[in-house]
Order: sequence, then structure tokens, then C-alpha cells
Amino acid sequence: MNRRDALRYSLGAGFYTLAHSAFSETEITKAHLKIGACDWSIGPAGDINAFNVAKQIGLDGVQVSLNTASDHEHLRNPDTQQAFNNAARRAGVQIGGLAIGLLNEIPYKSDPRSEVWVQDSVDVAKALGVKKILLAFFSKNDLKNDPQGTKVVIERLKAVAPKAEKAGVVLGIESWLSAPEHLAILEAVGSPAVKVYYDVCNSTDMGYDIFTEIRMLGNDNICEIHLKENGYLLGQGKVNLLNVQRALNDIDYTGWLHIEGAVPKGKPMLDSYIENNKTVRSLFV
Repeated sequence: MNRRDALRYSLGAGFYTLAHSAFSETEITKAHLKIGACDWSIGPAGDINAFNVAKQIGLDGVQVSLNTASDHEHLRNPDTQQAFNNAARRAGVQIGGLAIGLLNEIPYKSDPRSEVWVQDSVDVAKALGVKKILLAFFSKNDLKNDPQGTKVVIERLKAVAPKAEKAGVVLGIESWLSAPEHLAILEAVGSPAVKVYYDVCNSTDMGYDIFTEIRMLGNDNICEIHLKENGYLLGQGKVNLLNVQRALNDIDYTGWLHIEGAVPKGKPMLDSYIENNKTVRSLFV
């Protein structure tokens, strides 16, 4: 590792430094990745001011929410879409992706309203100029040990997949499932428009070997990545970001990395995200 890279690493991720001795053994190849954050992590979900906050942090983009508990329509409204496109342009920050977090409370696996949202999200993604849509499968929408719910989800994904394929949009499943369980769903749906949205912290919390899982899923099956910690800055919690970088490099991943959570108790969000952004850039970009 040369002096320039060493300085960048120490500034952005000094907490790793030589504690991970493997870092000094090989030069890290860095891909051209874009760094964003979830709108619900840097402000209220659905808040149009997220682009200005992202600019302050130094991010490339924001992953925006399709709708919220108080506004089920939100970005399904063309006027709101235009307002968000304009806000992103003014801030000089991209719309880095679309997410339907409300599925956690109004489940895709059981509530017909959510099926309409997922269908509509493809049109919204096109209007916003994004290619990836996160479908959240937690809380009331959890698929773990729910074969009937999984069956319904597979059938609904089969129904929307042709529309997504035609639009060039990918629907990403983010859940508590393991890589093999995700692959089983992808195989059952049988469409390149349905992939895995991989959250390194969630999968670590489940006890999965995330580095093996990333390589197992590969670039063909991972559509996007959440870099997250619960209650810690990135790099100071459970997830070894250096090994995540190596795994993503091995599969030639070149998509967005969206930062989620990663705010220690008592530390301001803005300060935390400025540090998180520096850390991620020091390792990945």
C-alpha cells in the first residue's frame, strides 16, 4: 500500500488501520462506485430536503421513498415526481434509487394495496431516472419461515416482472433470508428484473457469513447494497468494511452503496454521515 492510499485510509477509516493486518498484505483495487444514503436515515422518509442534506454530507445521491405512512400516494403523483427531480437537480445530487419501506407495515405478501404500489413503482422509477427499487421484507412483511407468504410474493413478482423488464428496472428483495433462500425465490420468479438488495448489517445480525454470501450471490443476483450499522459509525461496529470491499471487488460490483443507520447514540446525524461518507470513500471509491 503506497503512502497516498495509507493517508486516505487513516483519515477516513483510522479505526481499522493495522488492526486488520490483511490490509497491508495486498493492494486494494477500487471500483467506481456511487455513494448515497437512504432518505429515512438523513431525515424523515419522503422529505424533499434530503437532497440538500446529502449535498452537505458530500454524497452522490439519495435513495428516496415511494410513499410514507402519512402519504400513500407521494411519488406516485407526477407533480411530486417533478418536484423531486427539480430538487435533486438544484442540489447537484442524484436520485440514487427508489425504496418501498412501507411494505414492512402494509405487507406485499398479504395486502392488495401493496401489489398496486409495486406495479406503480416501475413507472415512478422511470420518471425519476432510476433503475433499482428496494422492496422491504421486514416486520409484518417478513418472509422467514413463511412459505405461504413467500408463495404469494413469488406469484406477485412474476406478475410485475415483465413490466419491470420492459422498463429496464430491477426489483430488489431486502429481507432476513439467507443467500440460498433468496436464490430459491429468484429461481422461482425466473426474471432478470428481480434480484437481491443486500444489507451487510442485517445479514451479519442473522449470523450469515456475508462475505461468502456476497460471492455466492454474485453481481448477477445483487442489485444494490446497503452499508449499515446499528448505533455505530461505519467501520466501528460489527461489519468489516474492508472484507466487504474485497468481496464486492471479487464480484465486480459497480452499483450504488447506500448508507443506512450508522449514527452512534448522542452523535448528530450530520456529523455522523460526514464521517461515514469519508470512511466509505476511503475504502470503496
